[in-house]
Amino acid sequence: MTENTEAEAHRAKMQKIKAARDKMMETKTVEKGLIMVHTGAGKGKSSSGFGMIMRCIAHGMPCAVVQFIKGNWVTGEREFLRARFAQECRFVVSGEGFTWDTQDRDRDIAAARAGWEQAKDLIRDPEIRFVLLDEINIALRYDYLPIDEVVAFLRDEKPAMTHVVLTGRNAKPELIELADLVTEMTLVKHPFREGVKAQKGVEF
Repeated sequence: MTENTEAEAHRAKMQKIKAARDKMMETKTVEKGLIMVHTGAGKGKSSSGFGMIMRCIAHGMPCAVVQFIKGNWVTGEREFLRARFAQECRFVVSGEGFTWDTQDRDRDIAAARAGWEQAKDLIRDPEIRFVLLDEINIALRYDYLPIDEVVAFLRDEKPAMTHVVLTGRNAKPELIELADLVTEMTLVKHPFREGVKAQKGVEF
């Protein structure tokens, strides 16, 4: 096959793919606020959620973050958003650190509850289009919040065009069932297993 015939074959193949793609896209007409879950043992759940926060800011969409569990961590995303985009993105910190740090279940439950109450207010706010509930799956996993209450609120009270992302390992089956989009991050390899500690710009 000559270079010309190879190029022509490639062009013809791409034209067929584009025609099929265009036809498929014509059937995608629904627009709605999505419930999205990022879970799994692999890295990138929160990072992906914050990537979408950046998109919202770029599109002029008011957004908000409620950060569960990681409260005492000085994270890059929190410092960046509070310092540079406080008007565009509300940022709420709930929790005092991971459960093995606090070692106080009652305080953890109280912090999770306070964060959830603020999350509900933010989700109900008609001006806010996107809410990231970072690490809420951890709070749900340890039953700091009742999964039935969270599911019922998202199902019945979330405004139709508001997007909500919930991150953290071990997402509850009820939440996965409710969600429009679920992504499971798979752990293949991680430097922590080789004795490498969490590092700025990578983990936080």
